[in-house]
Amino acid sequence: MSSELWFLFLGGLLLFMGLTSWTWRRLPVTTAIIYLIAGVTVGPTFLNLFHFNPLREAGLLEVLTEVAALISLFSAGVKMPVPVTYARWRAPLLLASASMFVTVMLVALFAYFVLGLPFGACILLGAIIAPTDPVLATDVQSRHPGDPDRLRFTLTCEAGMNDGTAFPFVVLGMGLLGLHEIGKFGSRWVLEDVIWATSGGVLLGVVLGSGLGYLGCFLRKKYQQGLLDDFLSLGLIGMVYGLSLYLHVWGFLAVFFAAVALRQTEFKLTCSGSQENGHSLHRSDSASNAALDAESLPLVSTGSLAFNEHLERLSEVVLMILIGGTLFINSWSWRATGLALFLFFVARPASVLAGLSATRMPLRIRGLAGWFGVRGIGSLYYLMYAIERGLPYDLALELIHLTLIVVTLSIILHGLTVKPLMSYFRRRPSS
Repeated sequence: MSSELWFLFLGGLLLFMGLTSWTWRRLPVTTAIIYLIAGVTVGPTFLNLFHFNPLREAGLLEVLTEVAALISLFSAGVKMPVPVTYARWRAPLLLASASMFVTVMLVALFAYFVLGLPFGACILLGAIIAPTDPVLATDVQSRHPGDPDRLRFTLTCEAGMNDGTAFPFVVLGMGLLGLHEIGKFGSRWVLEDVIWATSGGVLLGVVLGSGLGYLGCFLRKKYQQGLLDDFLSLGLIGMVYGLSLYLHVWGFLAVFFAAVALRQTEFKLTCSGSQENGHSLHRSDSASNAALDAESLPLVSTGSLAFNEHLERLSEVVLMILIGGTLFINSWSWRATGLALFLFFVARPASVLAGLSATRMPLRIRGLAGWFGVRGIGSLYYLMYAIERGLPYDLALELIHLTLIVVTLSIILHGLTVKPLMSYFRRRPSS
């Protein structure tokens, strides 16, 4: 399309969404579906006004998905409730580790025996489509800091962590294809890509996030002035991710835990400050008021949330239109559709049930967690990451085809069921 048509198309789409928001909020569809329909309409499937070639534009798509994922991971991190406890985080930790491993292995077996792909490509494909997405799953994620909903917390926390825990399997698949050094018997992969990159990413995020929390609270207290929270949050994302690349640790994991640590630190400092000043209150009243103060004060973690969510929405618009612009009518092969259905109805539910088998989480929450494994921007990033590092042409075309259909079907199936199922879940009493 020409520049004139692009401006008209995007401007008209945004005006339509803004003026009719009260209508589509009542409909059982997500905004991602609407943007995807718009992209499919102007793309090769219908009007053929433009075609986005992800193989030719792999570098651009890698950057776009990388930035969108980082912003979304930060937003997810600052919504995590405080304080962090093992009892509360046990379920998402199991989902991001044990369930992740089971999903990758099940998809790899399906790709090997049914699709006939090389074993290294099978592991890579499993790692690409295994992680749930923090960008397109906003309807099943925590709505605000301190959201008490257990299902939303579990899905949000899982999405924040498994974008990082999938990376070791991505580089393992690339290593089996000769695109990454994994060492003799995988020794380098275990030591560097699993142990160091994972623990180092978490540690880096915690240190920098906590440091900004202390510094921000100190400056606010000393000078009694507000700070540019939007700049601070984006600056923290940039610093954490840049250092993670320099230190060869998983940056997605580092950014998520930086946001978690920032919120935890600010909450702790705000509560302690409120308790020190609340001499006339009883201890219990002071603690509860301090908790309320921590939620309402314009801290970096909460003050920047609205700005980051606006950036998330804009990235969603752009990326959904681009995905729609990649699809042809003949993109819908039985191979790709079968893989998507296997992932949604077999691999994801089985991995969630296996990962949470040792917990006391109610069965209906496990069931919904097993269904709402939304795939999206993170999967596209991992795919572009592999392509940019030398994935063979024929294999790249095959993985692009499979991944795009999985992501598209996830947007459609999960997008059409999220509002009815979440409404039903909220109406039912806890069990």
